[in-house]
Amino acid sequence: MNILGIETSCDETGVALYSRERGLIAHALHSQVDLHAVYGGVVPEIASRDHVRMLLPLIRQVLGEAGIAKPDAIAYTAGPGLIGALMVGGGMANGLGLAWGCPVIPVHHMEGHLLAPMLEDDPPEFPFLALLVSGGHTMLIAVRALGDYRLLGTTLDDAVGEAFDKTAKLLGLGYPGGPALAALAERGDDNAFAFPRPMLQKPGFDFSFSGLKTAVMLEVRKAEAAGVLCREDVAASFQRAAVDTLVARAIKAARSHGLGRIVVAGGVGANKLLRKEIAERFDGSVFYPRMEFCTDNGAMIAVAGALRLTEAVPADEIRVQSRWSIASLGVPLPVQ
Repeated sequence: MNILGIETSCDETGVALYSRERGLIAHALHSQVDLHAVYGGVVPEIASRDHVRMLLPLIRQVLGEAGIAKPDAIAYTAGPGLIGALMVGGGMANGLGLAWGCPVIPVHHMEGHLLAPMLEDDPPEFPFLALLVSGGHTMLIAVRALGDYRLLGTTLDDAVGEAFDKTAKLLGLGYPGGPALAALAERGDDNAFAFPRPMLQKPGFDFSFSGLKTAVMLEVRKAEAAGVLCREDVAASFQRAAVDTLVARAIKAARSHGLGRIVVAGGVGANKLLRKEIAERFDGSVFYPRMEFCTDNGAMIAVAGALRLTEAVPADEIRVQSRWSIASLGVPLPVQ
């Protein structure tokens, strides 16, 4: 059975075709980075219009590469995300579902990230701890089975990806800031500044990055006033503090809940230092999606749809929502 995956939650248009028998068959991704860079961040209306422009050509491209006329089912990102962008994907998926006579499966965006390692040759088995890190989310989730998710911790303020982007902006780096900061950090001394590791001494598994971000801002202003700012050292020291915080909390949560496997997913999951440190410090197994599937993409939505297909039930409307808790996924997703 072939499942077409559609991702339009923010500023990437992703389409993929996944076979339950053969795995990933074809995928395509269009990034809007150049469109939003001039504004220093994502402009929702521009994002929605570009999804309208690119989505159907990408679907044709993927189906053409796969050599099939139509899929057996369509999975699309139903939330969370930008509501206008979500409506583009949801409308296209439901329209094609009616035209082709195939079911349509609304997929939770973060569940897509959580399940992205299932695309790899050595996928993780349940149960595992998921560290989901992106521009909008920082979460620790105990995953016992598909749909059996217990949220252990989340950020109390900025997500770690937002902290990367805002620190990058402070250092005068371009958009998107996170990858630019990580590249700059490779040339710096990560012990140059003693930035805080927030929340590590507090009980529980929540995160906070506002104090770290403020500490960086104060050091930058002090160094600029003295004329001795080394952006490479600031970037490296910030990245080390953020990664130390993520790794320590994730390992603590995994050990506390008896989980011997950790999945790291989401855009920040592509960070090289994060991958290195968690693999070295954790005494269990660590799984990631390949680099190209860390950021938003259609393949993760297609595989999530494939895993959810047998549990789906009919629905009679396009389902999209800008806010949607992953902890609510204990019941089967509806199908159009």
